[in-house]
Amino acid sequence: MAAEKKIDYDAPATKVMSPSRLAHVVLRTNKFRAMVEFYTAFLGAEVVHANDFLAFITYDDEHHRIALVAMPDTQDRNVNSCGLEHIAFTFDSLSDLLLSYRQRKRQRGGSNIEPVWCVNHGPTTSIYYKDPDGNMLETQVDNFDTSEAATEFMESKEFAENPIGVDFDPEDYIRRLSSGGTTESELKKRVEIGPRGIPQL
Repeated sequence: MAAEKKIDYDAPATKVMSPSRLAHVVLRTNKFRAMVEFYTAFLGAEVVHANDFLAFITYDDEHHRIALVAMPDTQDRNVNSCGLEHIAFTFDSLSDLLLSYRQRKRQRGGSNIEPVWCVNHGPTTSIYYKDPDGNMLETQVDNFDTSEAATEFMESKEFAENPIGVDFDPEDYIRRLSSGGTTESELKKRVEIGPRGIPQL
């Protein structure tokens, strides 16, 4: 058995130790059953444990990524209040992102999950959705091969001019990729349109 690393808890540090990863998000809801159904469908996930007021949901090797809790007297979400704006989930490729978009549209016996916004931010190509409570969810693919290249773009004049991005039609992207007329790399390169404000979603 390997010896445990001895740590000097009083050693001076220039910053707090960062976590190794983000583990999960817990959402309070007054639409418990609808939210459980939505997140299992949206993420292609499974419920690890649930009762009348708690559900733990995962889609990978973590024991849970999303937890839902039905708290008494929970009010509907106020879209104008402070709080979490959205949760983002990353896919490995643009094709995977578009496949998941299509699968969401065609699942649950015709009860489609439709996006509310499709945008190339520059660093990512992203498709946004809303859950039954109105929480925003982003599905994305990185547009650059390295985080350094993405950071370089975010420090550019073009990103400073338009940090919001350029809208796109996922059905058009699917047609273009399926026909072989373009590549993922070409579609992920943002078209510059100049300044733009925050959309009202």
